[in-house]
Amino acid sequence: MTTFLQLAVSGVALGSIYGLIALGFLVIYHATGLVNFAQGSC
Repeated sequence: MTTFLQLAVSGVALGSIYGLIALGFLVIYHATGLVNFAQGSC
């Protein structure tokens, strides 16, 4: 049971990270009208 709980928490955390990345792309796309894949580079 603990393995399932660890996998569920890990899956939710990874899904949240993917969601935040997607929101970043969405905000940049709506602001500029272009898809910019270099948003993380400095």
